[in-house]
Amino acid sequence: MKKASTAGLLVLLALGAAVPAEAQTAGEILERMIDAQGGRKVLGSLRDSILTGTVEMVSMGMNGGITITQKEPNKMRMDIEVMGTVISQAFDGEKAWFTNPQTGSAEEMTGRQAEDFKNQALGSEAFLNPEKYGLRFALKGREKVGSKEYFLLELSFTNGPTSTLYVDAATYLTYKAKGTTTDLAGNEVEAETLTEDYRKVGGIMVAHKLTVFQNGAEFVRMTFAGVVFNKGVDDDAFRMPR
Repeated sequence: MKKASTAGLLVLLALGAAVPAEAQTAGEILERMIDAQGGRKVLGSLRDSILTGTVEMVSMGMNGGITITQKEPNKMRMDIEVMGTVISQAFDGEKAWFTNPQTGSAEEMTGRQAEDFKNQALGSEAFLNPEKYGLRFALKGREKVGSKEYFLLELSFTNGPTSTLYVDAATYLTYKAKGTTTDLAGNEVEAETLTEDYRKVGGIMVAHKLTVFQNGAEFVRMTFAGVVFNKGVDDDAFRMPR
């Protein structure tokens, strides 16, 4: 299963701007997102996070438990337990891998799938210092969705892919991330991730519900009941089993 987007990239929000919205730049919007999520001091002290909850794989008609573990600046692991079987995906800072559900063995990711997961593994550190991690932000105007206006903040990665963040023009919460990814068969698909139910945990705003769409169809729903920070997660948790 693909995750369209990492926790670190989807839980940012901003405070109300002191300048007119039309005069804001991408950098100013990003800075207010950082301030509202908890500020540079709080985010700079973040070392790791563990989110636990439930997952509903809508397209497969299956439910299970999910744990997403992220370690700054660029390590991530996602474990899904379904019918007594745990399927994992991870990036250890250098290599991405996954558990083959048919064989139960760990295999290295390759191509676009590996690049996508590498991008998803970036945490808050990448937003604090985007130039260090090759991230580029560009403001692409505004768009109305329903009764709300959103800034369209384009995020570009060094390895090519781009993602558009829909940032609420009133609250600066990230409402949606839109881009492309690969499906289970390795085909490129249009992907959207809706981020909802924001709550403050340890001084940081976290979206407790994610809904992923692929080519317009609902694919996965994730709901998180537990969020903890700075538990001293070891690097070994992200390494590919031998």
